[in-house]
Amino acid sequence: EARTLKLMAEVVADVTDAPVAVLSGPTFAGEVARGLPTAVTLACADAAIGAALVQRLARPAFRPYFSDDVTGAEIGGAVKNVLAIACGVVEGAGLGLNARAALIARGFAEMTRFGLARGARAETLVGLSGLGDLVLTCSSANSRNFALGLGIGRGERATMLLAAARTVAEGAATAPVLVAAAQAAGVDMPIAVAVAALLAGAPVSETVSALLARPLRAE
Repeated sequence: EARTLKLMAEVVADVTDAPVAVLSGPTFAGEVARGLPTAVTLACADAAIGAALVQRLARPAFRPYFSDDVTGAEIGGAVKNVLAIACGVVEGAGLGLNARAALIARGFAEMTRFGLARGARAETLVGLSGLGDLVLTCSSANSRNFALGLGIGRGERATMLLAAARTVAEGAATAPVLVAAAQAAGVDMPIAVAVAALLAGAPVSETVSALLARPLRAE
């Protein structure tokens, strides 16, 4: 949430005591609708409710995996949208597959640092709702966020792309809020900062150069 920097489960908890479950993972809706194999994380702090939901939602080609780490599932689902925009920019600007692979790896490191700072567990972030969703959305123009980045990388203005879009690229709204939340938590997220800058109109070439000029350090 932009005003409070709270995750959605935290926002819901402010207004109701009802248990919250989060369904998150590498899912393109069209593939789910066509019955193609899909696996997701179903996160709920109440294990009994979570287990019941897993049984209710499971289908031969749709496999929910239970987790009680709601924070981790939410952070994975939110941060990957921002990183997918960055990967789209890399593709649109013709920066190559090496650059995309590096961005995914370093972006996942940012996701992990931020997630751990907010109380998520590492095993959740390396699971379906974190790394799994990140790989999918950073690898296909079917991702709305990747497609937005693709246009930015080709020199189109983010404001024009968003105004013309018929679907929502969630990462566009998430990026500046994520940067603010990371700063509040004392977490370094240079890729997220770069995406927020690009969405605000910063030139692609200058933004990429600034990332590449960061001091060298141990991985």
